[in-house]
Amino acid sequence: MEYDVPELTAMAMTAGGLLLAASCLLSRVGASFCIPVSLLFLLVGMLAGCDGPGGIEFDDFPLAHASGTIALAAVLFAGGLQTHFHTVKNAIAPAAVLASVGVVGVASITAFGAHYLGLPWGEAWLVGAIVASTDASAVFSVLQGVSLPRRVASTIELESGLNDPIAVILTLAATSLMLGQPASWAELAVQVLQQLTIGVFFGLAIGFAAREMLIRVPLSTPALTPVLTLGCALMAFGGPAMLDGSGFLAAYLAGIVVGNAPIPDREPLVHVHDSISWLGQVAMFLMLGLLVNPSDLPHVAGYGIAITLLIAFVARPLSVSLCLLPFRMKWNEKLFISWVGLRGAVPIILATVPVLRANGQSARMTEALDVFDIVFFVVVVSALIPGATVPFVARLLRLDASSDGEAAHFASTSSAPYAAPTAAQPTQAMQQSL
Repeated sequence: MEYDVPELTAMAMTAGGLLLAASCLLSRVGASFCIPVSLLFLLVGMLAGCDGPGGIEFDDFPLAHASGTIALAAVLFAGGLQTHFHTVKNAIAPAAVLASVGVVGVASITAFGAHYLGLPWGEAWLVGAIVASTDASAVFSVLQGVSLPRRVASTIELESGLNDPIAVILTLAATSLMLGQPASWAELAVQVLQQLTIGVFFGLAIGFAAREMLIRVPLSTPALTPVLTLGCALMAFGGPAMLDGSGFLAAYLAGIVVGNAPIPDREPLVHVHDSISWLGQVAMFLMLGLLVNPSDLPHVAGYGIAITLLIAFVARPLSVSLCLLPFRMKWNEKLFISWVGLRGAVPIILATVPVLRANGQSARMTEALDVFDIVFFVVVVSALIPGATVPFVARLLRLDASSDGEAAHFASTSSAPYAAPTAAQPTQAMQQSL
């Protein structure tokens, strides 16, 4: 069959442009009604898909996985650019516990609950592993502008940026279990150590290399600065991933190192990465919306709603409460942190992993597609419960500027809540780090 390439290209550009523009305009609607914008992007993609009025046929899981991973690297790096060293210092201990033990706890409780609801053990463990971590892009989006006690905001921010490696390892282990190739506990321990060690090394190494280049090597034009840092973000993710390390962790750490450096033109650089991050989120959720067939969702609706409620009211609160026992947080702070267990693009992208690995095995492919539909449904429902209620719950629990003398607006990838340091006037934290 012959194709008219220029005509197809023009059609694709027109359709893509319309979807991007519609998604951006709808973001205002989401802000007005406290609806996470990620949900709106997903809905636009679903309406444009084969079951919607758009009628676009799209079932390319490898392309969706690759594109989503690139977008996540940009989102995590942009989040790291606005994560200050004092945030890491104040909240690294509770955030690290939540990002490791907490993720395992949520995965285990969710898996047992999903099996009790009727899922086979293989699918139950896979669903639990995939939805166990909070999503950085969803958290940054929903908490934009919400005023919280500084330690609470820092803990949520760091947890969402650090908890993906454990979720990835659990997902790979659960996928192997579903395919009849279970890994031993010793192998899992080695994988955890390997993912974290390689991720930390690459993240710090590339972050400091980018920092030195930005400070010491003048580029021919300032317009190339975000091009350089985006290249570093992609290397920070791809390098460790090639060695079975955590690209998620590396991209976030590299962003932190670069963001806390006294680099020239820091504020414009942050704004450019904000835009790149938003472009990545819009494109990622649109593509994921196109990937799902709404007609396949009703048969998993019961599982999706039940698992979402299980996570929101049992798995996440129980895990957070136990993990934060040593850190002397107030009950309302623990309750709020447990409520902000938002799921977003990361679980949907992780849900493509079993689909890709089950390719060619019809029985396993059916199970993998069922898991993908359940995870997609969980993400959509969690955007409303608890997603849309987060600002209300913050006020209900009295976690606002008037309730804490050190309250601060949440650092999101779409705003710059801190004063941007310059090369001539680095902040005190930066001076201490040099």
